[in-house]
Amino acid sequence: MVDRMHKRVCIRRIAGHPPEKWPGTNRLAPFTLAVAMMIFFVSRFPSRSDTPAASGLPATAPGMVSNAPPAEAVVELAPSQLNAIQIAPVGIGLFPVDVEALGNIDYNEDLSVQVFPSYQGKIITAFASLGDAVQTGQPLYTIDSPDLIQAESTLITAAAQEVLYSNELARASILYGTNGVSQREHEQAVNDEQTANGALKAAREAVRIFGKTADEMDRIIATRQLDPALVVRSPVTGRITARNAQPGLLAQPGNAPAPYTVADLTTKWMVANAAESDSPLLKVGQPFRATVMALPGRVFTGKIARLGAAVDPISHRLMVRGELTDPGHELTPGMLASFKIQIQEPVTGIALPANGVVRNGDGTKAAWVTTDRHHFYQRLLKLGREDHGQYQVLAGLQPGELAVTDGAVFISNILYAPPTD
Repeated sequence: MVDRMHKRVCIRRIAGHPPEKWPGTNRLAPFTLAVAMMIFFVSRFPSRSDTPAASGLPATAPGMVSNAPPAEAVVELAPSQLNAIQIAPVGIGLFPVDVEALGNIDYNEDLSVQVFPSYQGKIITAFASLGDAVQTGQPLYTIDSPDLIQAESTLITAAAQEVLYSNELARASILYGTNGVSQREHEQAVNDEQTANGALKAAREAVRIFGKTADEMDRIIATRQLDPALVVRSPVTGRITARNAQPGLLAQPGNAPAPYTVADLTTKWMVANAAESDSPLLKVGQPFRATVMALPGRVFTGKIARLGAAVDPISHRLMVRGELTDPGHELTPGMLASFKIQIQEPVTGIALPANGVVRNGDGTKAAWVTTDRHHFYQRLLKLGREDHGQYQVLAGLQPGELAVTDGAVFISNILYAPPTD
């Protein structure tokens, strides 16, 4: 109160004089200005020692709970709680170095054949159904072919001519021996027989192209009856993957759709799309593993057979095609599949099961280790690759240490939310 009255008296005194007459003005002005600036900067910028980071406290807002694990996190389990976890020494494992890609299963187009007839004609009978297993040479369908009728007619004529000229040569040979015919006539008979024999061979070959066997041709010659049904057989062993053979349909060579498509399903293609960034790592011959959602737990293996010549300009992905064996026909073309392509030899590292790793609230990964199987200490980890439920531990554990391999989350729950009575 006294200070405020003193300030008012001073103000009233100074107010009656001009500034240049105020007492001590010229002497105190610089000092007063410097003090005011120091007070301003100190109040505006606190010292670093007052910040949470410098003091070692978590940088959290007032009223918020930190997700970081407590320092020196230790949990003691009762004997009854030990049944919920599994403990084992930390071991060593092999971790493949691979590139992951998504794709699908497809037919092996090198072993998939569209079965067209050699000549056009209307389909008479279709013997196989979609999905049937067929063998090489098995009849698939028959067609009524005018070209086959013409070829068989030529065969019958050539066979008759061959018999005729053979008989004439036989008679000419007998007469020539008794001077009944001249040498010129005998030579003409020999020439006619040879020409007829060549024409018969050509006619048989023409009919054979239509799929007729030697026995069938002999029967046509012997009975002098035409067989207009052209039998189209399977060129490979496999399964019927497409069928468009309806009786009465006009089938023509190379005119899609083919009446039948036969594919060898013992090998299939995997067609994947690898990221552009992974394309320099991929090489023909690299092994890969494939899994499909329809068959959980099953792993199919194969090797890369071909790489795309260019990266897709829209998706920026490279086409990768590989071949895999499927003797049990478990894979169906069109299935969505995940592929892991091995780009180098597996690496050796410390291995810890996935159930032994926990993720803390701040994003760090940790494991629980023990020395007496009752007190458990949290150890922060640096993880690498993951394969078959095992994590590669780059830092944080040493081989032989006792660690929780199953039930690590159980211990973390006790740490953050201990049970209450």
